[in-house]
Amino acid sequence: MMLKSVLPFFLLAAAQAQTLTTAAMQRYFNPIRRNLEASAEVMPADKYSFKLTDGQMTFAEWLLHSAQRNYADCATLKGEKAPVSAKDLEPLKNKDEVSKALKDSFAYCAAAMEAMTDQKATSSQAMSIAFLHVLVHNNEIYGNIVGYMRASGIVPPSTAARKK
Repeated sequence: MMLKSVLPFFLLAAAQAQTLTTAAMQRYFNPIRRNLEASAEVMPADKYSFKLTDGQMTFAEWLLHSAQRNYADCATLKGEKAPVSAKDLEPLKNKDEVSKALKDSFAYCAAAMEAMTDQKATSSQAMSIAFLHVLVHNNEIYGNIVGYMRASGIVPPSTAARKK
């Protein structure tokens, strides 16, 4: 089970310097939020329908997938029903709509993450999984869309930040 193998690593790292939740916000959540939101900004509007191959999601679909999972996971963290569903996001196609949906989902998650404590994050398996999924899943999405940006001649935000 992934949770049992990953959680001790996070707990050990957190205990050495700061709380688990503070470390997660600073080292994982805030950077991936910046990278995904910046990716939405730098990708030209006409590339939102771009796919690397026919079998893959479009760039926009990847961002909407992130937004949908953010709402679902962070609703768990908040102990409420997700305010936005996959059905609500499905019709969104253009850059402005998709970018706004992504940013709104991260704002929703930021509020959930800021209210999180170590005790709450580890209070149940569902809570721990949702907490870790926000971090891990968004990094996986970013890893996928980096290929879309590079194939479009765009330097990904994480690479651009290192070059500054």
